[in-house]
Amino acid sequence: MKKDIQISKLIQKETKRQKSVINLIASENYVSQAVLEALGSVFTNKYAEGYPGKRYYGGNTVVDEVENLAKERALKLFKLSPKKWAVNVQPYSGSPANLAVYMALVPLHEKIMGMRLDMGGHLTHGHKVSASGKIWEQVPYGVNKKTERLDYRELEAIAKKEKPKLIVAGFTAYPRRIDWASFRRVADSCGAILMVDMSHIAGLVAGGAHPSPFPYADVVTTTVHKTLRGPRSAMIFSRLEYALAIDKAVFPGMQGGPHVNQIAGIATALYEASQPEFKTYAAQIVKNARVLGDELSKKGWRVVSGGTDNHVLLLDTWARGVTGAEASDALEKHGIVVNKNTIPFDERKPMDPSGIRIGTAAVTTQGMKEKDMKRIADRMHAILDEVCLSRTEKKTHDRRL
Repeated sequence: MKKDIQISKLIQKETKRQKSVINLIASENYVSQAVLEALGSVFTNKYAEGYPGKRYYGGNTVVDEVENLAKERALKLFKLSPKKWAVNVQPYSGSPANLAVYMALVPLHEKIMGMRLDMGGHLTHGHKVSASGKIWEQVPYGVNKKTERLDYRELEAIAKKEKPKLIVAGFTAYPRRIDWASFRRVADSCGAILMVDMSHIAGLVAGGAHPSPFPYADVVTTTVHKTLRGPRSAMIFSRLEYALAIDKAVFPGMQGGPHVNQIAGIATALYEASQPEFKTYAAQIVKNARVLGDELSKKGWRVVSGGTDNHVLLLDTWARGVTGAEASDALEKHGIVVNKNTIPFDERKPMDPSGIRIGTAAVTTQGMKEKDMKRIADRMHAILDEVCLSRTEKKTHDRRL
């Protein structure tokens, strides 16, 4: 068969792009060659509807071994007993994983308490444009306006008033450590199920750089491709009493045959995360984020909440007259990739918000350390400061006209 030259060239082009930029996208990382090999393996060819030992297709003896291995490694990595916890490794990605939990445990149109999108939550935590907000009713919570951090007493008051069936503890753009025990108290105050979405910090939890949610949660969902440094896929951990309902919600409720090549990639990533050097990696992610935030703050940029406890930084660029879109575009022109992002109590629109989100997982994978963060901060400041100067000059010119 004739080779597809166009796609081959585009793969080469994207490989070159990834190697030539400083990647500060908080939800991205670089997988190992072993994970890539698993994703591109012959498991791509296999259809495997059902679960190990209970498939609807033949020829799945090896697939069953792969899926069982991924599950064993997942429980072991997060120090969970199979007598108390189960894990489903079939979700295609984080969004359907979250929806599957709701389908399994929350009656239609009942209340889900989740973090507001514009304050750091995810679309699937009940936002109105997501199926999670169309099928269920979101009870939103946010951060304190003064501290830009979660106020657990306020959360408890909301929970007692609204009585949600399920509370989601988790974020996509919250730079601070989450107090899982306080979330447990909030859930208990209204009799809610506590679901933790640890997609962003799964690698930090695995590496001991963030407290584990498992002693407090009923259900824990996570993607695998962020700090855990695996393929684009997801896992759902649950206490045994919820496991059967969640399995049924994933298949046949939400999706058909699992992507077995992804599951093989998950197993590989979990193996890598169980190695001693992964703890060093996780700790370095946090060190890098703190140094980068401190350096940008020293240069006059407002860091939301004053810093970070994980891999995420939120920078309020609008405080110096630069929109998030302008900042993102200017940085990318100079080879630094971030994403525009709303900040708490943002009055600007999501497509051109007041800030940018920065993450250090990918650059840490590339071996960067504190000294590199200082250089990146210098470069970012120079680029963004130039945008500020250009804006000031334009305003001066307009006034003269």
